[in-house]
Amino acid sequence: MKIAMGQFAVRPVWEDNARVCLDLMRRAAEAGADLLVLPEGILARDIADPDLVRRAAQPLDGPFMTQLQALSRGLDLTVIMTVHTPAAGERVWNTQVALRRGEIVAQYRKLHLYDAFSMQESVNVVPGDEVPPLVPVAGMRVGMMTCYDLRFPELARRLALDGADVLVVPSAWVKGPLKEAHWSVLSTARALENTCYVAAVGECGPRNIGASLVVDPLGVAIAQAGEQEALVFADLDPARIAHARDVLPVLKNRRFARPELA
Repeated sequence: MKIAMGQFAVRPVWEDNARVCLDLMRRAAEAGADLLVLPEGILARDIADPDLVRRAAQPLDGPFMTQLQALSRGLDLTVIMTVHTPAAGERVWNTQVALRRGEIVAQYRKLHLYDAFSMQESVNVVPGDEVPPLVPVAGMRVGMMTCYDLRFPELARRLALDGADVLVVPSAWVKGPLKEAHWSVLSTARALENTCYVAAVGECGPRNIGASLVVDPLGVAIAQAGEQEALVFADLDPARIAHARDVLPVLKNRRFARPELA
């Protein structure tokens, strides 16, 4: 599988973000990518207005996704991202979507909300209540995680035991003391402890670190972006997964049962 990571700074106006996403989709498809992963919450964001994610939310049949679906119909490309979608009451869901050939083929509502480091995602967002699905892409199985989920090894282990070869993590990882190190260490740990690929894609800009990366099943970072907008590619090889699981059979050697959602 050839994966593309589209790292950019989300703007306050959804039309601007749609144009960026459409451009990244075209460029990824032209380069022969099978999968494009975009950051978290790409409808709209404003560092000075955290409630914008709630006010700007759109349903999955709204104008933002409709534009992306229209382009997707003509591309041999799967696109994964998260957008905020209306929920009952005044809050929203942080919904991860897999788009292919004009259709939404999978979706996942973020389980672990970022109520940490003096931030409260739950003020505006309702947590999901279902384990993410696996998405088949180019002969590999992709498990869906979102940002703060990266800090919870149970979810990554559950997806690996369900059959994931790749974990994708659209994110908006907030800057702060040693936060870049957290991002790198956690992405590497989730890959190494589950002998699978991890593609963690971060928003860049004034609030978030960027630093998108792909880690292979033995903990080697094979592609990485800096702090600026970028489109970065990596090749994921099923043979590398098979080798890792042969020499490091942690999934076979485990003594604990498959994690279940509480």
